[in-house]
Amino acid sequence: MRLAALGCCGALLCGPALAQGGHGAKFSASGGSELAVPFGGLAPAGKRAASASAASSADDADGRPQGQAGGTPRTTGASGAVLPQSSAPPPSPSPGSGAPRHPWWSQTHAASWGDTLAARMAPPPGFVREPVPAGSWAAWLRTLPLKPDGAPVLTFDGSPKARQDVHVAVIDIDVGSADLQQCADAVMRLRAEWLWSVGRARDIAFDYTGGGRVPFARWATGNRPSDTGKVWRGGAKADASYAGLRRYLKHVMTYAGTYSLERELRPVAPETLAAGDVFIKGGFPGHAVLVADVVRHPETGARRFLLLQSFMPAQDIHVLRNPADAEGSPWYPAPSGQLVTPEWTFEPGALRRWP
Repeated sequence: MRLAALGCCGALLCGPALAQGGHGAKFSASGGSELAVPFGGLAPAGKRAASASAASSADDADGRPQGQAGGTPRTTGASGAVLPQSSAPPPSPSPGSGAPRHPWWSQTHAASWGDTLAARMAPPPGFVREPVPAGSWAAWLRTLPLKPDGAPVLTFDGSPKARQDVHVAVIDIDVGSADLQQCADAVMRLRAEWLWSVGRARDIAFDYTGGGRVPFARWATGNRPSDTGKVWRGGAKADASYAGLRRYLKHVMTYAGTYSLERELRPVAPETLAAGDVFIKGGFPGHAVLVADVVRHPETGARRFLLLQSFMPAQDIHVLRNPADAEGSPWYPAPSGQLVTPEWTFEPGALRRWP
């Protein structure tokens, strides 16, 4: 039996990575107690169990409901794989457009577009949204579809999250059927979905906790990485479809997490905060939240921002409430010092950006 340990909102640890966690990892359901897991022992739940299913089904489990076909133009690549064209991005979604930028959503909600993050999350009085380039990471985040107002946060097995007082809205994106899409995983999922949507599938790649770099383009040719990401083997079916991307992301969520993502991103100064940045504490336990939007007061220059998170167990990605706001606003003031969120406090220096 291969021994493994689980990092909170992190990756399945094995081999050399086991030595990097100090006294042990902690597994905690939101709102519950933490259970210490000594490294070298088996994690009692969560990603250890989920990873076995994800790994065994990596080449035959579809990443979306049956009958859905990839909707992005593709070209033939190495080993017969196909990758989306790096052409102009599709037009921005609008009400009734079918949401071309969100393939997980448009195929199952074709009748209507519904709310988006930007449509429902109005800026505070006197503030306006900062301009962002069309087709950018920041612009795409504003178009994320939302579940109906008042929707609860559900975990991967369909049960309500223990705490329902930390969110103001829920992103309409699937969690998956395994306990994988936790905090850093949700950030990586959204990043990959954006790159896919704008024809940049070749740029989808993440570092594993074991130190290897795992590009989707290599996965799509039928190669498969080891749990460290450093050793590859061939023999799998070449597949660069959207379903193939979802299978790839299952593997990423199993073997990458806050420890690896923090090192993959570059530190930035708080005053340069922008939509798409990540507040992250890598480790075991660790946590990550995504800056989803930024607004500015044109007269005072003051800035506010929105945060998205998933947590443990894997759960709906949701817009966080600002616990310091008596009225429960989701808008956070520009960071100075600690960033206090409902379920985690980030120390100064936690802000990161994609290279």
